[in-house]
This record gives sequence, C-alpha cells and structure tokens, in this order.
Amino acid sequence: MSDAEPGSGTGSGGGRGTGGGEAAQPRLGGPIRQRRRALDLTLAQVARRTGLSVPFLSQIENDRARPSMRSLQRIADGLETTAVELLASADPVGHPVDIVLALDDAGLSPGSGVRPLVRGQRRLHALEFTGDQQADREFLHPDDELMYVADGAAEVEADGRLYRLDRGDTLYLAGGVRHRWRSTSPGTRVLVVAVSGHAAAAPPAGRRD
Repeated sequence: MSDAEPGSGTGSGGGRGTGGGEAAQPRLGGPIRQRRRALDLTLAQVARRTGLSVPFLSQIENDRARPSMRSLQRIADGLETTAVELLASADPVGHPVDIVLALDDAGLSPGSGVRPLVRGQRRLHALEFTGDQQADREFLHPDDELMYVADGAAEVEADGRLYRLDRGDTLYLAGGVRHRWRSTSPGTRVLVVAVSGHAAAAPPAGRRD
C-alpha cells in the first residue's frame, strides 16, 4: 500500500542530549491498538470508518508498517482522537529539557513530509511540514495556534478569508477558528505551533463531533 513503508529503520541522530542514551524508535502501533480497544472497536469496524484495509491496520498496530500522516489522520478520525495525540502517545518523554534532532525517527513512513518538533505529552505541540501539502482537510483547534513559513509559500483559508504567506511570514489563529492550508511553491516548509489541547480535524459533513 502506498500510504506506508514496512520496516523499522531509525534515524541516525544518536543521543538526545538528555542523558537518556540513544533515541528509541517511536511506535504508533501500541497507542492505536489501545485507543481502538478503549472504544471497543474491531479492526473491521475501524477499516470501515477510515477506508483503510484490515491487513494494513493490523500491520500498523503490530509495528510492521508505518502510516503516512494522511493515513494517520484517517485512523485518528476513526478512533475519535487526533494524529497529534497518537504521535505524542507513541513517544512519551519525561525530561524537562529534550532535544529532537534533525535525523530522529518520527515513526511515520518515509516521505511523509511531517516531523514532530516536540515529543511526548507536552503543553505545547509543534510540527514541521515540508514539500507538497494540500488543503484537503479543515482543522478546528480549541486553543491558539501559530503558523510560520520557513521556506516557500502557503495559502491559508481561515475565518472566511484567504491569506497568502511567503517566507518569513507568520499567521496567528485564535482557538475555535476553522481553517485549512496548502503549500503553493516547491520546497515549502511550514512550522505549526499550538497550545496543547486537541489539534483536531473538523468532522466531515453529516458526522457528529
């Protein structure tokens, strides 16, 4: 399946600089399985909710395949949570000071174009998006968020308006503002920083919150 890459390759970043030794590979399978069981759902039911196959979901739960960010978002929707929460649960940390190295393993399939910049259950979430990003999802955050275009350009639809952002521009979004965004030039890199809460995708039409 094109949304995942089998295997368990890790980044070569070495130690974290936190005194905890070398980096452990984030494993999304456990949090996904725990969330599914907490909702008393079968793999077949999650497959129907997400449009992903049962074998693919089983491989993810057993850490034999990695989802892309898009597949992880679909799984999170089906499990009534968020991709950010699943990523945080996959890599819990307790250090007051923690380093995420450029080559650290994010637990997603290679080429996903998404990298968590903050690991574990924190009061702040941050993601780096690189490459092509499409405005095919609408998001609704209960808490405030900041978007910064480090390279390239992006467009954001928010509060009924279209905002065009170039390199070095920032956009602040208050909690409760529905928005979607996309990259508009090759090599775009966008940093998204949000107060911890639920960086949730808005439910599709006809679906309950």
